[in-house]
Amino acid sequence: MSTNTQTQAQTVETQPLAGVRPLPTPRALKQAIPLSDELQLQVDQQRQQVRDLLAGKDERLLVITGPCSLHDPEAALDYGRRLVELNEQLSDRLLIVMRAYVEKPRTTTGWKGLAYDPDRNEKGDINKGLDVSRTLLMQLVEMGLPLATEALNPMTMMYLEDLISWTAIGARTAESQIHREMISHLSMPVGIKNGTDGSVDTAVNAMVSASRSHHCLGMDVDGNIAMLDTPGNPDTHVVLRGGRKLTNYDAKSIEQAVMQLEEVKDKNDIHAKVIVDCSHDNAQKQHERQLDIAVQVATQRKEGNKAIVGVMLESFLKAGKQGMKGPKGEGLEYGLSITDPCLSWEQTQTLLTQLHQI
Repeated sequence: MSTNTQTQAQTVETQPLAGVRPLPTPRALKQAIPLSDELQLQVDQQRQQVRDLLAGKDERLLVITGPCSLHDPEAALDYGRRLVELNEQLSDRLLIVMRAYVEKPRTTTGWKGLAYDPDRNEKGDINKGLDVSRTLLMQLVEMGLPLATEALNPMTMMYLEDLISWTAIGARTAESQIHREMISHLSMPVGIKNGTDGSVDTAVNAMVSASRSHHCLGMDVDGNIAMLDTPGNPDTHVVLRGGRKLTNYDAKSIEQAVMQLEEVKDKNDIHAKVIVDCSHDNAQKQHERQLDIAVQVATQRKEGNKAIVGVMLESFLKAGKQGMKGPKGEGLEYGLSITDPCLSWEQTQTLLTQLHQI
């Protein structure tokens, strides 16, 4: 080998790869921020409460409420404390779960969530983001709250899944085989959203697929590439979120969705149950429409539609949303969403009290 060739080979071997930043393994982060046996039992019990709702063993209405995304730990904890206090008054008829989304799907570009860009400066710091996210979720769990999230990246879930009582799969990822395999491996109930066109076909197919065992590529807790033999998840259900200029929270739309589920229920280990997402396309980008939608859905349930398990709300301390301000997001208004617009705390408190009375 010539001297020049040797020099080139050494350069290739010693030069760090651009853009590659090592992360702790899931085991390492969980050991650094551990979930105690007592809190693990709490999470397990809260997951079982959701399963009981799906099985018809619990008559309460599931209410998944919270910020569109968590961007400010202080404001998230503030919201959490208020929700705990409200839950003490309403828990006999409502099972309240807090939205704790640290990943955000983007149609093109934008802030991807606390787990990826905790400083909101577009540079990204997943090492810090995972640490901040797990710490925040742990603090919320310590308050006694069951938590909900949306699973976007299967590897991210491995760092956080032990803290989560309910998981959503988005309209754009429900068709993904990788996500269906991930659901099959998750140990909590999972709601799968209907397609962006408003149809439930993709969600039903995903439920059937996720109910089965899979043999797939994945990562173990030590960060090694591994073959995963998944057990299958029997606790999936449809989340109706509307579609392009379409809503599907009305009685007819819910009936049609349940009929599709009933057609495959007997041959597959799935639930013919639905949750209604009162935001997104159902609200037609108008966050205050969530108030009327939630009441309509709860009323349908009261009138006998037991296939309706619950509702989802986007809610924060202040109503509406704000844009990112400044080069690093300075100047953000406290308690106001930076992604989708949300109901205010006062609106949420009034609504949940109303749902409790229906």
